[in-house]
Amino acid sequence: MRLKLVFLLAVLLAVAAMAGAENESPDYADRNNWAYYAIGEDRAADLFLICPTVDMNDEYNMSMSDEETKAAFLGALNMERGLYEDAARMFAPYYRQAGMKVYTLEAQDREEWLSLAYGDVSQAFQYYLEHENGGRPILLAGFSQGADMCYRLLIEYFGDQELASRLVAVYALGWPCTEELVSRYPQIVPATGPDDLGTVISFDCEAPELPETFITPAGCRAYAINPLNWKTDATVADKSENAGACFTNYSAEIEREEAGLCGCYLDVPRGALKVTDVDPADYPAVVPGLPEGAYHVYDYLFFYRNLQQNVALRVERFLEAEAALPDAA
Repeated sequence: MRLKLVFLLAVLLAVAAMAGAENESPDYADRNNWAYYAIGEDRAADLFLICPTVDMNDEYNMSMSDEETKAAFLGALNMERGLYEDAARMFAPYYRQAGMKVYTLEAQDREEWLSLAYGDVSQAFQYYLEHENGGRPILLAGFSQGADMCYRLLIEYFGDQELASRLVAVYALGWPCTEELVSRYPQIVPATGPDDLGTVISFDCEAPELPETFITPAGCRAYAINPLNWKTDATVADKSENAGACFTNYSAEIEREEAGLCGCYLDVPRGALKVTDVDPADYPAVVPGLPEGAYHVYDYLFFYRNLQQNVALRVERFLEAEAALPDAA
């Protein structure tokens, strides 16, 4: 009996040790913990890109040993990379993101799991700053949960004016840039035009008749910008201004492209982007908990070419401003 108890205790300790190892933060000195690392060496700026939610398992945070979910993680990044890769050298860490299960909780109950996810993102960004940045211009970008993580990086790191001076822009798509964030943190500055620097580009798409989603609920007050006319008021952008909706796959290939697919206008108080000219039945919500007419998963796909052009423009403007500085070499 004693030997059995000793054996059982040893097994339990081994399981606990494995669980502890699984819960450890990734070592970002290990390139295996990066989905992208310094891809595009000849680019003038750097991109730190944060993956959206892909973990659909019955868990609160993604396991770093789950290769199937990590493949989906890389695929989701590949769907976005075309917006940025011509303009920036790309870095994107794997991190123990909050699983979709977390978003079934009330907003105030999600923080434990989101904080764990952000701890990894912060460590990866710190590693990037210490080992790779070297004073280079920085783009931050993320979609959905990735956008939430962008705001957290701004809060933690970009109150430092020297670092803030290197920030080209933040593409925080699919998560609201709330009035509360902007009022509490002066380093979070909403974009007001097509080429202002150091600002946050944010919007989340929905059908005109939709009153709310869990992403942008009724009563939410957030700052957003129209990705077709780059205005922050309710001016309607006609679909003729849409340079190209692109529907990409996990291999970064464009499977379908259509210029003039849709127009849009802002629901200004909520910061939601109302998309016109498309039928909700043709673009299902996909994400659990989102109603018909929630176009969240199409946020960057609907406006792909306009966003791609805008990234290039802001990097160009940053480099021009940098070259004009009195101490520029």
